[in-house]
Amino acid sequence: MAHQILLAWSGGKDAAWTLHRLRGRDDVEVVGLLTTLNGDFQRVAMHGIRRDLLRAQAEAVGLPLLESVIAHGSDNDTYEAAFAASLSQARERWPGMDTIAFGDLLLADVRDWREAMCARHGWEILTPLFGSDTTVLAREMLEGGLRTHLCCVDTQQLDARFAGRLFDPALLADLPAGTDPCGENGEFHTLVEDGPMFGRPLQLQRGETVLRDGRFAFTDFQLADPARASP
Repeated sequence: MAHQILLAWSGGKDAAWTLHRLRGRDDVEVVGLLTTLNGDFQRVAMHGIRRDLLRAQAEAVGLPLLESVIAHGSDNDTYEAAFAASLSQARERWPGMDTIAFGDLLLADVRDWREAMCARHGWEILTPLFGSDTTVLAREMLEGGLRTHLCCVDTQQLDARFAGRLFDPALLADLPAGTDPCGENGEFHTLVEDGPMFGRPLQLQRGETVLRDGRFAFTDFQLADPARASP
């Protein structure tokens, strides 16, 4: 019998591709998604993805979404307490669950931090994409039908004009030397609208791009048909 697990869901390409990889295995079954939201702005921190878009993504992949909500500017202890409460909620819903997957690729310090945090609450982690060649992985995502947009760009690492662009071969060719093709060093974050893990594509409408904190260029995306979002 497949081991039921949770997946940390950001709304971006790495989380989506992690779901795709895990669905190709017969030893695990992803039964739910867990997202941390900024409660003041109703968006995913760093990605800036709207709450209704997250819910539409969850509906499109056919999985329930658990939301861990924290206030803007919360410290690490507050984040962990909210995350732990969501893990407890998941365990109540799926008794015996003890594993959560993340879409980490290369940063060992981030992976180690997640592992230690989850262990404090009796959970293990899976990182099926960890250690991937990100050039190969980016091509695999595109060839596999993933459709995603850059929704946040760190302008200290990448020109703001990349914000809002489609993640495609043309974008990869335009990335400056030294930029990770998957944005693993924080150069950019993405919003997925379609892929092999989706039952149907989302219909997105691109909005304005704004600079936050004098550094991060966020491009706003909305559902072209808001009625398609889950209530």
